[in-house]
Amino acid sequence: MSVDIGGRLRYLRMAHNLSQRELAKRAGVTNSTISLIESNASNPSVGALKRILDGIPIGLAEFFAFEPDRPKKAFYRADELTEIGKGGISYRQLGDNLFGRSLQILKECYQPGADTGKVPLVHDGEEGGIVLSGRLEVTVDDERRILGPGDAYYFESRRPHRFRCVGPVPCEVISACTPPTF
Repeated sequence: MSVDIGGRLRYLRMAHNLSQRELAKRAGVTNSTISLIESNASNPSVGALKRILDGIPIGLAEFFAFEPDRPKKAFYRADELTEIGKGGISYRQLGDNLFGRSLQILKECYQPGADTGKVPLVHDGEEGGIVLSGRLEVTVDDERRILGPGDAYYFESRRPHRFRCVGPVPCEVISACTPPTF
């Protein structure tokens, strides 16, 4: 699935009456970074895109879902999960449209060494997950744990956090976030 990240970002920025400079200031990046992303000359990491979208403010889920009038499905085949990740991290979202929903569910897959970025994630809500396979290093505030199959995490998403796959095999996680702000 090919997604025009730059076009979507430009559309949302303009819909919220923000200049590139104002969005860059809110997100803590240079306005040339916003310009490069909007022209699709640069692809941001998931963490960087999240920080930029927080400046609008809008979550990753809403960013990838522009169709609010579609009916809400109850069941999804594996091939109907919407990919919202990139690079070494796959985030396969249950449902392609989270408008009006209060829960986001993801099947996450981290390749060995993949992480969510050096800058911790911070957003509204709560999140939790269960490791299905592999080993996942989870850092919340100054606390760090390595979780294996069957282990779980749950915390307020306003606490700075990051995730990293440790070990030689991919790590799979089922996670949930409410509200869907990621």
